[in-house]
Formats: sequence, C-alpha cells, structure tokens
Amino acid sequence: MNEVTYTSPEELGRAAIRYFAQAVGDANPLYTDDAHAREHGYDGVIAPPTLIFETNQFTGLPRDADGYCGHTWDLDFPGTRLVRGGNTYELHQPVRPADVITVTWRLGKIVRKAGKIFVTSTATYTNQHADLLAVNEETLIYIPLEDP
Repeated sequence: MNEVTYTSPEELGRAAIRYFAQAVGDANPLYTDDAHAREHGYDGVIAPPTLIFETNQFTGLPRDADGYCGHTWDLDFPGTRLVRGGNTYELHQPVRPADVITVTWRLGKIVRKAGKIFVTSTATYTNQHADLLAVNEETLIYIPLEDP
C-alpha cells in the first residue's frame, strides 16, 4: 500500500486548540479570543500552526507496543532501528475549530545509502471542504543495530 487516508472522527474544536496552545506555552490570543482574531482578519479563533500535524485524525488507530497510535507504513527492515530524519512543513491556511481534518499519506522513495535506509513520504492535510491546509514531507531513517 503506497497511500493511506485518515479522517478525524469529529471537528477539531476550540478546547483542543486552547489546550495545545497551553501545552506548548503559546499565549497568542489568536488561539483563544474571537474578537482578537477578528481584529486580525480571521472569522474567529484559529489553531496554532503545528497543531494540524498532531491532531485527532489518528484517533482510533491501534497502539503499537510502545503506545504509538499514529501513521506508520509497517515497513520491516530486519537488523535496523527507526529514527526520525526530519520534516518539512508547508502551511497553506489556518485551521479552525470547525475543521474536520483528513490526512492522506503517500509513500515516496525508499533509498539505501551508506548502510542506512531512507524512507520519504508526503502527508497532505485537507478540511471537510477539501481545502488544502498543510503538507508535511517526512524522512525516516532505518539505521543498523549496533553489534552487542
């Protein structure tokens, strides 16, 4: 499978926006105050920019042995362990409390280089109106296990 889509089971919601902003220590009133957000050209509160990459579209997925319940390609490269290589984010428009977020992951390249395996994929985030919200380019690196 080279593509998989997840849709959140409900709207993102004002509480999720507020709690995320508090958790990351961002007191920007755009995330909590409708009047302030309207003064800055929005129709109400918006979400902190990176919240979309950590939201409820993965709710209901099974947890792995480590408790992770997000997207995975379930790639098996024996004798390796996975490390995150990095992400590049494109933000196209603000996420709002009423948005129901869908993310479509597409597997890109799998490249072996210098004894490591590099896996790239792209996640495209849209709302219930099919408006493009964000894109996430992700690189995962499978590195050889150390010899005991």
